[in-house]
This record gives sequence, structure tokens and C-alpha cells, in this order.
Amino acid sequence: MKKVIIIGAGPAGLTAGLELLRQSGEYSVTVLEKSDTVGGISRTAVHNGNRMDMGGHRFFSKDERVNRWWESLLPNQGSPSADDIITNTKKEFDGTADPETQDKVFLKRRRVSRIYFKKKFFDYPVTVKPQTFINMGFSSTVRSVFSYGVSMVHKKNEDNLENFYINRFGKELYSMFFESYTEKLWGRHPRDISADWGAQRVKGLSVTALLRDTLKKALGKKSNETSLIEEFKYPKFGPGQMWQAAADELTDRGGEIIFSAEVKKICTENGKISAVEYEKNGERLMITGDIFISSMAIKDLINGFDDCPDSVRKIADDLPYRDFLTVGLLINKLAVKNETKLKTVGDIIPDCWIYVQDRSVKLGRVQIFNNWSPYMVKDFQNTVFLGLEYFCREGDGLWNMSDSELRDLAEKELVEIGILEAGNVRDCHVERVQKAYPAYFDSYDELPVVINYLNTFGNLFCVGRNGQHRYNNMDHSMATAFCAVDNILSGNKDKTALWSVNTEKVYHEEK
Repeated sequence: MKKVIIIGAGPAGLTAGLELLRQSGEYSVTVLEKSDTVGGISRTAVHNGNRMDMGGHRFFSKDERVNRWWESLLPNQGSPSADDIITNTKKEFDGTADPETQDKVFLKRRRVSRIYFKKKFFDYPVTVKPQTFINMGFSSTVRSVFSYGVSMVHKKNEDNLENFYINRFGKELYSMFFESYTEKLWGRHPRDISADWGAQRVKGLSVTALLRDTLKKALGKKSNETSLIEEFKYPKFGPGQMWQAAADELTDRGGEIIFSAEVKKICTENGKISAVEYEKNGERLMITGDIFISSMAIKDLINGFDDCPDSVRKIADDLPYRDFLTVGLLINKLAVKNETKLKTVGDIIPDCWIYVQDRSVKLGRVQIFNNWSPYMVKDFQNTVFLGLEYFCREGDGLWNMSDSELRDLAEKELVEIGILEAGNVRDCHVERVQKAYPAYFDSYDELPVVINYLNTFGNLFCVGRNGQHRYNNMDHSMATAFCAVDNILSGNKDKTALWSVNTEKVYHEEK
């Protein structure tokens, strides 16, 4: 039996391990996880009965293999959830699970994401609805139309993210809806960031695409027409529930997960990886294997090799990451009113998350966990649980703030932008996430040199967001795992397909 060692128990690592055990009895699987829980950035944190989703994870994919895999672990909803019952919201279900009596269930949720700018809500992505122009005001609308016209005629060289956005939305809309938020997210101005990030995250979206989508809806075109998703699946207790279910099946099938095991050294022999050393409880341990699958950050992986060329190590050391922290605030009520036609418990605003564009605050996004799943909030009928996301760098001023200081900052900024009235916070919990976002600047352009080096080890497969230094969605991370497993089972040595996942020019949230 061949020994497979997997570094990381996030979506990519668990998918790879479980898929190998499902498909073949010829492999043993051991997963080394640095933390004490599974899921990585897709975990669910629990505080006083209230649950937090680190980053907000919509379960939507155009990859049917991913969809089938998810549904093999959690069945689809077949009866109304608690909030649907209270609001008398009618939905069509394609499953059989009852969330009121069963815990393992995929809820069917409504996708609502908006931009909050100058105390007004705008659709995300920005739409061409009349309300958008009303919120913008006459002068901003005129400037936006004119600047978009200019961008259609005079295309900029897309050698940076700023020009990428301007070419698709015009300078005025870029300034309003992209510039400030992008700088908050990355800590760099968009002109200093590679356009590759926009190509991955914005993909085919532009003002032209939005106009086309609006026209299709007006003409009643649905089934085979491309449009932005309006619904998604979501585990009853958050994304961590999915990965705990995967971990449970993995161990039931004979796999092993070793927690608090931080990989420190990669041992090589005759052009292959022979073992890894990891640290657990202050002790250095070694585990040998035949095949190695890594979802750890490329920077850390490369630094584990003793014999890595200095030129490759220098590139890896300079690969940038962005960390973030989430401040969970349990509050009595929101100050902003629900002016939509969507029904919610307590008539709170229906958003899953809100992008905060105001330059006056450090806050980047706000999640409303009640709207992801009512079962995320202990008393969802009388309280609202918010997740305030702050983008930072490990060790900087924000990262090093105490939890009480972050609570004060979060409440102050929410009050400042009009989302909360002072004195409404009942509880607070902070979660910090390292290397949440692989970044597209500094030595990023030289990443192919590192990839070529890693590909020289035939029994090493790099998967996932940090494992490939690519800003993947969860389903794309899983797709890299599927590809690695397919290569292992077939004996395919060519890793081109593995490194090509999520390079298509199609927007992630189109159906």
C-alpha cells in the first residue's frame, strides 16, 4: 500500500485525501494539519453559541464534479428553514432534508451582496438599474457615462490592475467602486498590482456585460442565458460543517489526521520527496511517504527544502500574502433599514455581506450571519451577528490590536458610517487568519520559476489557494485536488492541467 502524506486539512487537502480513499484501496492517507481544526479559511468558529464564517463561503460551482461531491456529504434542503417559516417565504426545493429536524443539510439561500458607499446601498456587482444612478446623483452619473465612453475608445495597456478596471468600467466608476476597496484589501494601490488578479476575480464582468445581463432579464431569457447567480447552497452550521463531514468520512475510511502538526522540513532523495519533518508539542517528528500533496503556502514549502537553489528561495521568500481578521459583533439591532422587497426575520437588511467603500474607515466587508443561515445565530429572532472583516498584515498595527481595542474600533466605524447606533453591542469575538490571500505583486511575476522547480519532484502535487499561490474560490481549490488525484491514479506525470485550474476567463458567479 502506497503512503500518501497530505499537508493541510483545508478544502484542497481533505478533498484529495477523501477522494483517494473513495476511489482506491491501494493508498493510505495521513493529513498533517498545523491548527487544531479542519477547514482552513473555510472553517466555522463558534463563540457562545454563535457561529462565524471566515470570509463568507457561498457553495456555488459550475463544476458538476464539485457539486456532486458536496452533495455526497450533505443532502439538499427539502423543507423550509426557520427563517423561511417565520417570514412565510416560499422556495422550491430539490432535496429531502428538513433543517428543522436534521443537522446535516445544505440550505438553499438567497444571494444578496451590496456595496455601501456614502451611506447608500449599491448592487454588487454594480448594476445599471435606475436606483444606481439615483444613488450616484446626476453629476456622478454624467461623469461615469462620459468616462466609460472614453475607456471604450482609448483602451489602456493592462499592465496593472488599475488599467484593467478602467478599461471595463471607466475611470469614474473605478474610482467609486474599486480603487479604495482594492487598496484596503491588498495594502497596495491598484496601479501596483498585477492585472492577473482582476483577470481571475472580475473575469468577464464589465459595464457591457452588465448591460447585456440586464437586457436578457428584461426580455425574460433565463434557462440557457448567462446571468449572475441569485441563490447558493450553504451548510446549516457554516462551511466548517462541510469539512468536518469530509474529515469524519476520511477517518472512517482509515485515513488519519494529525492536528497541531506544523511541517518544518521537506526531505528529498534521488529527485523525489522521501519524508517530511513536522513539529508537534515542541517535538520534531518525521513521517515517510511515497506521494506528497501540499496545500501549505509555497513560501513555507520552499523554505522546507535544504537543497533548494538560492534563486528559487529568493522568489518564494518575496511572494506576498494578505492576512485578515474578523471581528464578530453580536448586536441588538441595525441602524440601517430594510428598504428592499425581501422579507427577513426582524426586517433586517437581507445582505449576506456588504462591501464598504468609504475611505474614512479601515473596515473592508461586513457579513450578516443571520442571512447566511438562521442556525448560525443562537437567538436569530432577537439579535444580529455581524462579522467585520479587516484586511491587514501579520504583525502590523491592526493585527496586533487587542480584542477589546478591535471591538471598540469595529463599533466606532459602524456607527460612523451609519450601520449601527452606539451602545448596541452585546458580545464580541475576534478571529485572525494568516496568509488568507495570496497577493499579485512583488515576486509574483517570477512564480513560474518556483513552479518549474517544484515540478521536478514527480511525487509532489501542489493544490489549493496557498499551495498554488492563486486566489482560488473553494471549488477551484477542490478542482486542483481532483486533478492531483486523477494524476496519481493514472500515473500521469504531466502537471500542466493541475497548475491550469481557474485560469479561464469566466466570472465566478455566472451560471
